Amino acid sequence: MAVIPFTAQDQKLLARLMRAEAEGDGQLGMLMVGNTGVNRVLSDCLDFKSLRTVRDMVFQSPGGFEATQKGYFYQRARSKDLDLALKVLNGRREHPATNSLWFFMPQGSCPAQWFGQWNTGRFKSHCFYAPTQSECPNVY
Repeated sequence: MAVIPFTAQDQKLLARLMRAEAEGDGQLGMLMVGNTGVNRVLSDCLDFKSLRTVRDMVFQSPGGFEATQKGYFYQRARSKDLDLALKVLNGRREHPATNSLWFFMPQGSCPAQWFGQWNTGRFKSHCFYAPTQSECPNVY
């Protein structure tokens, strides 16, 4: 069962975002990026209070994803990308992105905090950051 409402177009957008942001980190990395996106729609907190749909989340500006803001969100969604997006939309969560709202690719090690949020772990090139449960209960 879906954790957020979505259409076939939303699934394609999420799949494209996951590919653009984390294709180099493989399928697991792409799933984690998808977790972060779905969490932003669920959260209704902090920088993500006005997000209600996948489209809102993918194209959020300011505060959105580099792929859509810096121009590398151009590749189509392949069938394997669509399958991964569907898994995330249906509730699959992967640590360290289980409750994350942010991720980034640092030059070196992951800082303990990033914009006041605590690091939950690293997967390949990305560090993931989650709010506390009291700040954003909807992502827990």
